Amino acid sequence: MSTTTQPYLPTTYNATDGYELKGRHYKSTATKGIIIIASATGVPQGFYQKFAQFAVDNHYDVVTFDYRGIGESAPHSLRGFDMDYRDWASKDLHAVVDTASETGLPIFLIGHSYGGHALGLIDNHHKITAAYFFGAGAGWHGWMPLLERVRVTIMWNLIAPIITRIKGYLGWSALGMGEDLPLGVYKQWKRWCRFPNYFFDDPNYPEMKQRFAKVKVPIKATTATDDKWAMPSSRDAFMQHYNNADLAKVDIDPSKSGMNTIGHMGYFRSSSSMLWTDVIEFFANR
Repeated sequence: MSTTTQPYLPTTYNATDGYELKGRHYKSTATKGIIIIASATGVPQGFYQKFAQFAVDNHYDVVTFDYRGIGESAPHSLRGFDMDYRDWASKDLHAVVDTASETGLPIFLIGHSYGGHALGLIDNHHKITAAYFFGAGAGWHGWMPLLERVRVTIMWNLIAPIITRIKGYLGWSALGMGEDLPLGVYKQWKRWCRFPNYFFDDPNYPEMKQRFAKVKVPIKATTATDDKWAMPSSRDAFMQHYNNADLAKVDIDPSKSGMNTIGHMGYFRSSSSMLWTDVIEFFANR
């Protein structure tokens, strides 16, 4: 009888407030550094496994983890689960970066969507050698194509309020839109998506611009032209606030790159694996 070897070591991290996070450590031989993947909103860590195995083959360790309230780090029920959307960065990612830095190896960050926001929300970004973002942008519906704009407006103003009122959290899984989200995440996300520059325009969070201006990590922000949730204009609206970082921005047209589609989630699917080599080269050059 054959057995399948698990490609990672299950890992537990304690967030800065003690919350237990479940992670996975993909180990390479003769590693050049550690890549931490900061997930998109509502995306469990297993989604990034194929990229992680690619990076391991190129001599990088990879760490993935589930934010609190998501995947393996979720409580038994999200009803009554209290958290701030920023906790995923300031308490969860912060702790993972601290733990990885104890190895003495160079630390690299891949940020998918929210993960690209998270770099500016942690206080230990100086421990990161370089960061590569996919699909990071401001969430304002006005940056989206017309039909997606209509769909998102209906979701925020009709569907999501009904679901949260019934369940006490955003039960997205029933709609096939990803993991269920804690109520606090839903409320803040919805509020910030009202502003063209996301939370940078929110008068309740005046410190955001100053926080992001402190980041001096080299960043490459790649966006697919068919990514309806983070079009290049949306990325530019957000990334301008990393104004002291060494920033490079790249637009990928799937039809001109040998891919049929990428969208917001396709960056880490096998069909887009041709994009992954650039990530490795970007980190290797630093």
